[in-house]
Amino acid sequence: MGARKGFIERSIQSLLEVTERSLTAEGLASASGLLQGLDPRVKVIGLFSLIVAVILSKKMMVIGGLFAVGIVIALASRVSVRLLAARVWSGALIFSGVIAVPSLFLVPGASAWRIPYLGWSITQPGLRSAEFLVARVETAVTLSTLLILCTPWTHVMKALRTLGMPSLFVVVLGMTYRFVFVMARTAGDMLESRRSRVLRRMNGSEERRLAAATVGVLLNKSMHLSGEIYLAMLSRGFTGNAYCLDDFQMRSTDWGALALLVSAAGMAAWLGR
Repeated sequence: MGARKGFIERSIQSLLEVTERSLTAEGLASASGLLQGLDPRVKVIGLFSLIVAVILSKKMMVIGGLFAVGIVIALASRVSVRLLAARVWSGALIFSGVIAVPSLFLVPGASAWRIPYLGWSITQPGLRSAEFLVARVETAVTLSTLLILCTPWTHVMKALRTLGMPSLFVVVLGMTYRFVFVMARTAGDMLESRRSRVLRRMNGSEERRLAAATVGVLLNKSMHLSGEIYLAMLSRGFTGNAYCLDDFQMRSTDWGALALLVSAAGMAAWLGR
């Protein structure tokens, strides 16, 4: 078994994984698949309609059906189930599971199972509530992730703007997405520079001091960089709107896909009422 990695090595590995995920998303967005061939506005409206249907549904069978629809769309769009399981489902399960655990014991109702030694009772309504929460989160996250993976980020922003999303929200969201990778690259360079100057493995207190110093310097750099970026944008004629050079044009397949997705969402909401 190899030696335990230090703070610098673990941080650099995490930053590299962020970059790798970005490259994977860009590769999927440019691939030939079902969602990749649709107009971005169709994907935003259609997948958002399915997410709304998931939220409104009160029947587990309907939510499971929408989850299956998401998997079929993913496979048709060349998004592997392994990718979804590793990067989407596991994280969503942990997040929603932590939130759902208290409902197992706090929701009143008939007891379904009692934890030995502790005497805590898991109620049937609490178990049902937890199941619905986890199922809704997993399905909604799957559908929203498909939108991001199969659509270039600039096209997502333009689609939101053309659909009436406020310009300020779109600009802030777009800049935040890009700024995350800029700061990740900056943090990686800082840690790589520090690692080249370290001759021995640091102990716990030294790693904590390094982490605190890195966070402080990175925060200072981000504040200065944000101001410089804004001044650069103003000098190039920025007036509050972000523009995408690609033009959207609805085709017959786009109208058909939009009608199919919205109809499926409406049917699911009706069946799950």
